[in-house]
Amino acid sequence: MVKPISIQPRSGSAPSGAPSSATPPAPSGPVLFAAPHRPMFLAGVVQIFLSFLPWCWEMLARAGVAPGLTWPWPPGWVHGLLGLYGIFPFFVFGFLLTAMPRWQGMPDTPGKQAQAPWLLLVTGWALVDLGLVLAPGWLPALGLVAVLAGWGRVLHALWPVARKPGASRLHALPAWTALAAGGLGLVCWLGFALGGAPTLARAAVAIGLWWMLLPLFMVVSHRMIPFFSSSALPNYTPWRPHGMLHLLLAASALHGLLAVLDQAAWAWPGDLAAAGMAGYASYRWQLRRSLSVRLLGMLHLGFIWLGISWALYAAQGLAQLLGHPMLGLAPLHALTVGFFATLTLAMVSRVSLGHSGRPLVADSLTWRLALAVHLVAILRVAAELWPTGQAVLLVFASFGWVGVFMPWALRLLPIYLRARVDGRPG
Repeated sequence: MVKPISIQPRSGSAPSGAPSSATPPAPSGPVLFAAPHRPMFLAGVVQIFLSFLPWCWEMLARAGVAPGLTWPWPPGWVHGLLGLYGIFPFFVFGFLLTAMPRWQGMPDTPGKQAQAPWLLLVTGWALVDLGLVLAPGWLPALGLVAVLAGWGRVLHALWPVARKPGASRLHALPAWTALAAGGLGLVCWLGFALGGAPTLARAAVAIGLWWMLLPLFMVVSHRMIPFFSSSALPNYTPWRPHGMLHLLLAASALHGLLAVLDQAAWAWPGDLAAAGMAGYASYRWQLRRSLSVRLLGMLHLGFIWLGISWALYAAQGLAQLLGHPMLGLAPLHALTVGFFATLTLAMVSRVSLGHSGRPLVADSLTWRLALAVHLVAILRVAAELWPTGQAVLLVFASFGWVGVFMPWALRLLPIYLRARVDGRPG
């Protein structure tokens, strides 16, 4: 068994991003707001369960072992809304508010600056969740208005950071632009919630996937995986060409545009090119060496799913154009569960440990949970390839998701409510 190895950042480097000479500001107010990632990560962890427990029940209902739920909108659409906009963005907000200033060599964002947007986002999603239970159309719509207000506050806070001139704009500006695109997607969904055409909901899902989350996760991977690898592995030369990121972002933007126009199959050449680039990046980033350091290996293993999902999308698009539809939602869940979820667990674990003064070591539980997310992704993809057993596999995948993230949440939640163990601010 691979033994956990502590990752020691190089002298002058920050645990969550590029080197920064800025002194962290002293915390003020409750410890939850001592650093911006704390409240955002806490809300994201809670939202995982508020979003997925009803979905587990829906899977049981589809399998015929539980009564069905009443949904204000088609359940698959609600699942997409909550997954794309209600879970992952909390982790993205917390990470970017913490890391982006360091990328740009700017002072850390005061934790209290996250308080107002956090309150708006949490209130908004609470109203959405409550509306899904009570089923009135106006309550989820009101919640989305509050979410949009919080979203705008985050964009406002990050804009001066994103527009600062310098080489780091390669990552900061696309990340901010992706968040802005997410705001546009929420506006589309709000229009649908207020009685607009179903095409608005489809556009919101496409924008949230291809113009928001995928660009964000690719930007963070391009920035952080080589950086963390160079901090942990001896004689490691970071490989981070600008052209690689430009190609991946362009392929995502094109696929998103065609998806909004309901012509996503025509994106297959770009999908194939992106699959090749992502696979080559895994090779150049030395996946095999990364496995000697569990916390680092978790990031590299998660990144593998990017190439897999792009390849599945390319195969699906070409097959559809040739008159042979196949794969169903397999590419989508290879991307969302395989890439987004595994990278989220890895990155949030690392940031939570490093920014609480704890050793940067993935213990056995964290390592096993990280591997278990890959199994959940495989089950979810397999459900699309085995129609006769789909209902059973969907139940296993949904409950597997909760089974993985429950102990992970119980491990991390207390960290956000306690001061750093090393006595430092933040």
